Amino acid sequence: MTTRTEPYQFPPLEEATVDGLLAIGGDLSSERLLAAYRKGIFPWYNPGQPILWWSPDPRTVLYPSRLRISRSLRKTLRHSHFHITTDTAFDRVIVECAESKRDGTVASTWITTDMRSAYLNLYRLGYAHSVETWQHNRLVGGLYGVAIGGIFFGESMFSVTRDASKVALAGLVSQLLQLEFRLIDCQLPSTHLFSLGAQSIPRMEFVEELQLGINSKQMSIPWELAIDAGDLA
Repeated sequence: MTTRTEPYQFPPLEEATVDGLLAIGGDLSSERLLAAYRKGIFPWYNPGQPILWWSPDPRTVLYPSRLRISRSLRKTLRHSHFHITTDTAFDRVIVECAESKRDGTVASTWITTDMRSAYLNLYRLGYAHSVETWQHNRLVGGLYGVAIGGIFFGESMFSVTRDASKVALAGLVSQLLQLEFRLIDCQLPSTHLFSLGAQSIPRMEFVEELQLGINSKQMSIPWELAIDAGDLA
């Protein structure tokens, strides 16, 4: 682990600590964030800490074609009157992700004001995207992340109605399959993600997938998904 902060430069991934911490410092400029993602590095830190850059080994990923839709989720898609859109409420989605709570505690304190501003800038540049789940015209779930080439780097999701974030993920996968994306980077492991088909792969295997994906043709097609969840069942 190092404290290098030269413009958009990061140390070799092998220098990461056992838990994946690679570097400390720098900023959240769009140029630095994009340089980090292209190398398989992401920022994650709490208020009061310096910016921490991570590249864990193993890495949790989801191949779009391997999304696992359970019988209960399929039933939810069919009967819960959800509607899915993309890039219609990015700012609201990131705020909801930051303010979402679990067991009475704030779950995403790492989404600081600076982080929100940084990803809003990436959204304006066409790199960051959101998926929204609506129910009776109310935003009830969603997710956001960064797309480079054929790789989607998932950042966070939220749900205020049961399974609404899973519905958003199903919508994301539908969009990525249309655009022939290779991989979703889920960053860190969780039983929730594994239940949906995610898996852990060695960091160097992830880097190989990453290079193949980001070097594919740049996806400049606007994200304009607007479908009823039942269409994904």
